[in-house]
Amino acid sequence: MTAILKREFKSYFQNIIGWLYLAATLALYGLYFFAYNLNFGYAKVSYSINAITFLVLITVPVLTMRSLAEEKKSKTDQLILTAPVSVGKIVLAKYLAMAAVHTAAMLLIAATPLLLTLFGEVPLAESYAAVLGFWLYGLLCIAIGLFVSSLTESQVISAVLTFVFLFMGFMMSSVTGMFSSGGNILTKILNCYDLVTPLDSFLDGCLSLTGIIYYAVAAALFLFLTAQSIQKRRFTVSAKKLKTGVFSAGLTAIAIALAVVVNLFAAELPSTVMEIDVTSSKLYSLTEDTKELLKDLKKDVTIYVIASEESADTTVAETLKRYEDSSSYIKVEYKDPAVNPNFYQQYTEESISMGSLIAVCGEISKVIDYRELFETEVDYNTYSQQTTGYDGEGQVTSALQYVTNENMPVVYQLAGHGETELAGNFAKAVEKANVTIKSLNLLEEDAVPKDAKALIINGPASDFSGDDADKIKAYMKDGGNVLVTLNYQAKEDMKNFASVLSEYGVTQVKGLIAEGSSGQYYQNPFYLLPDVASSAYTSSVGSNYIFAPYVQGVSYPESSEEITYTPLLTTSDSAVAKADASAAATYAFEEGDTKGPFTIGLAAEQRKDGEITGRLVVYGSSEIISDSADEMVSGTNSGMFADALSNFVQTEDASAIVIPVKSYHTAQLVVTAFLGRAIGLSILILLPALLLLAGVVIWAKRRRR
Repeated sequence: MTAILKREFKSYFQNIIGWLYLAATLALYGLYFFAYNLNFGYAKVSYSINAITFLVLITVPVLTMRSLAEEKKSKTDQLILTAPVSVGKIVLAKYLAMAAVHTAAMLLIAATPLLLTLFGEVPLAESYAAVLGFWLYGLLCIAIGLFVSSLTESQVISAVLTFVFLFMGFMMSSVTGMFSSGGNILTKILNCYDLVTPLDSFLDGCLSLTGIIYYAVAAALFLFLTAQSIQKRRFTVSAKKLKTGVFSAGLTAIAIALAVVVNLFAAELPSTVMEIDVTSSKLYSLTEDTKELLKDLKKDVTIYVIASEESADTTVAETLKRYEDSSSYIKVEYKDPAVNPNFYQQYTEESISMGSLIAVCGEISKVIDYRELFETEVDYNTYSQQTTGYDGEGQVTSALQYVTNENMPVVYQLAGHGETELAGNFAKAVEKANVTIKSLNLLEEDAVPKDAKALIINGPASDFSGDDADKIKAYMKDGGNVLVTLNYQAKEDMKNFASVLSEYGVTQVKGLIAEGSSGQYYQNPFYLLPDVASSAYTSSVGSNYIFAPYVQGVSYPESSEEITYTPLLTTSDSAVAKADASAAATYAFEEGDTKGPFTIGLAAEQRKDGEITGRLVVYGSSEIISDSADEMVSGTNSGMFADALSNFVQTEDASAIVIPVKSYHTAQLVVTAFLGRAIGLSILILLPALLLLAGVVIWAKRRRR
């Protein structure tokens, strides 16, 4: 077998076919690699690999057409039939030789992600998952081509039939979608010959064990069929040999049925086991918070997807499958609008987008419009909408909490003193936490309402009245939760506002903070990137930045028997609080300034008998909870705000879980025009040309012999 493998592999590079396969694969990949990765600066090679999935429909028939068809035409197949080596080993040797040629092409492609690391950060795990998927896809296509080659003695017919077989597998999902938009037993069986859909998971950044099983089992099946096709020619039409032929046909049917059953079984296994998420932002994985929610879930919830299963967004479908696999109480159903156009009207009077979700538990339901599942922003270079984040888990988890929780917490937002109203991502964070937010003007109320889970005081510009301050302090003494942001433009004399902070022993440091350490600010020393402490109030931040422009510091007692202080955001020792920032001559320390370090984010918890009886969270600027600051750090500011909100509204039964948007953002590669063209043209033209030239030279030398 080894001798046959070596002979076959060598033969591909003694004529032009092997060289042509390498050159064609590298040239077409190089075209998209140059366009996507070098020109546009995309860090993921999956874009380029996805663009060449159709290539194997052309290159594989050329590679496989002579493998067995030529043997039949030249009558050397008789040697196979009489060789001491088994037919199975001969077939495997020929297959491995072609697989080695394909692998050589993939090794060239596999070098490109490493090349991109010279120009920036590259998600290597995602890139190599895509490379692995395309390699497996090619191996299956080669097995199909080898089988077709065993059916005919014409290389041309073999190439054409291989193209037809591969094209059928390439288009199978579209064909079955035409038969049945909702899917049935027939389409499931036909989709066992869907060659491309298993590749999608790899291209999307998942290491799919289901896909690996599919490609391995399908390739093994076609190799078995190839061996059976060769064996068939040994039989003669006699009474004795007919039984052997019937047995062979029966064995073939069993092999096909077994392959179908194995793949159908693998497809039904939990995605949490069969799909390993290797994306940098863990797009498809469920967070621990969501897993805990599903673990504690005791009510049946149905999630309807307003789309057919075939046309549904693959990312959303993958997320929903993980929910369904994680809890027996979750059921996902697809409702094709073409079949049930008015289904959604049972739950909402407003029109919704295709692909929207409806979570239903008993009589309670919540609609998630498809547009809410993705975060977008305008690219002002092209003036087009760009998808920047995926919020599937955040929205679905929020909906599950909403439909299974009968009592929605209420958070009040103080008004009447020039406070900034929550908007954008921060308003969405409140909505995702299934919190009802109401405006509160204390002139109209005798006290902070008793149903207030928390009170938000967002950057007041003027002082409270003494009466207002007393009402807030009474709420705090009664175990209330308060989130306060400071306003550097506020009036200087705000003694009543200061008395609210002093209820927890917190005082405001005068002056606008300028950061002296260059590694802890962005562009301007007043645009801080503070150190972030690990706590329940910053759990979603991780190792990411918080952007804190125009902040003031707060001070607090070193120790207290009743209150626990946790600094959340801190500056470096080089920071200074400028007494008069507008008149400052330098960012460094001047007379009248205060030296750092400073705490610009603080959590204070009042405790009695070990139990938390009230909370105060203070951020040094209302700008911290603004969309403009949040966008600078891809949503980590709003994530930190959601963490605080979650701690405020937690109850004995459950706490509000807010899952932050998972960013699609990967840093753009910075490739100079010269290097981009040089590398792109080398992969697109120079290397393929050299490979072809080597093949032509070797072929020409052999022709002269």
